[in-house]
Amino acid sequence: MELSLSRNPMAKSHTHPTLSQVARQAGVGTTTVSRVINGGDHVSPKTLAHVRRVIETLGYMPNQAARILKGHRTKTIGLVVPSIADPFFSSCAEAVQAVARANDSLLIVTVTANDPRTEIDNLSVLIRHRVDGLIIVPADSQSHALRNLLGRVAMPVVAIDRPIANASIASVVADNFKGAMTATQHLIDHGCKRIVCLTGESSLYTIRERMNGYRKAVEAAHLTPIFDTSVKDLKSVEYAIRNMLDGPHPPDAIFALKNSTTIYAFEALQKFNIAVPQSIALLGFDDFELASTVRPSISVIEQPVEEIGRRAAEILFEQLFHERESGAPGASKPARQIKLKTCLIPRSSCGCPAPTA
Repeated sequence: MELSLSRNPMAKSHTHPTLSQVARQAGVGTTTVSRVINGGDHVSPKTLAHVRRVIETLGYMPNQAARILKGHRTKTIGLVVPSIADPFFSSCAEAVQAVARANDSLLIVTVTANDPRTEIDNLSVLIRHRVDGLIIVPADSQSHALRNLLGRVAMPVVAIDRPIANASIASVVADNFKGAMTATQHLIDHGCKRIVCLTGESSLYTIRERMNGYRKAVEAAHLTPIFDTSVKDLKSVEYAIRNMLDGPHPPDAIFALKNSTTIYAFEALQKFNIAVPQSIALLGFDDFELASTVRPSISVIEQPVEEIGRRAAEILFEQLFHERESGAPGASKPARQIKLKTCLIPRSSCGCPAPTA
C-alpha cells in the first residue's frame, strides 16, 4: 500500500525559499517579485501587497551575495572609530545608526585604537564586504596610506571629528580651535594668568587645533603658553600636577583637552587636597556624564556630538542617492567641510557661581 502525503506549499521547510517559489505561490512572474523586493516600481498597489504577504508567509530572504554580484547595494555602511568606550564616539555611532536605519541600512562598527595599521586592516575588510559607504575617524589625518586606499575605492566616504588632509573627502568636525580659544579666554577673564594646557596625543588633528586655540588666546592676553603633553592616564596626570605644584611657579588654572584628562586632573587635585577653583581653576574640553554632579561641578566646552554623527551620515546617504540617481559615483562630488560650533558650559570649577537646578 502506498502512503500519499499532500505537501502544503505554505508550510515551512528546512531549505530557504527561492524567488521562483515566491512567484509561483503569488501567481506572478519572477520579474514582478524582483520589482517588489527592490521597492515596488511599476507594480500595482494590490499586487505589491499580495506579493509582500507571500514573501512574509514563506519567510523569503533575498540572496544578498547574489544581489551584490548583480551590482545591487548591500544596504550596509561601515563606521571606523578609535573606540566605542569613549562616550564621544559611542554617541556618534548611535547618531549614525539612527540615520542608517532610516535609510534601511545596517551599520557595521570597527575599532582602531588610533592605530593606523589596524585602521587599514579594518577598512580593507569592510571594502571586501562591499559596504555601500564608509564613515571614518582617521587615526592619522596626514596618512598617505589611508588617503591612497580611500582614493581607490568606488564608494562614498565621509570623515568625522578629523578631516583627511589633501583628499577630496567630505568631513564633519567641531570648531576645536574656537572652542579652545573660548575656554582659555574664560579662564583669563576670571583672572587666571598661569594656565597650563594639559594634554597628550598631540599628533591628533583635534588636539593640535585645541592647542593652537589655547596658544592664540594666551598670547593675545600677553601671557606665556604652558604645555604639558606627557599625560596619558591617571598616574601620569598625577605626576604632572605634582611637579607643577612643587615648582617655583604653580599654575592657577588647568585647561584639559580631553574628557578623560579632565577627569584625571579633577581626581588628582582632589587627592592632593587642592581647592578648586580657589587655588586652581579647572576647565575641560568635552562634556561627560558626571561633570555636572561632582562637587565642584566641572566647567567644559561641549561639542555637538550627536549632530556630528548625524550630519556625517546624512552626507553619506546624500552621496549614495546622487550616485543612484545619476549613475556617477557619489564620492566624486566636490569635498566639503562642515565645522560645527562648540559651547561653553560654565559650572563651578572655573570660578563661576554654582549653577542652580
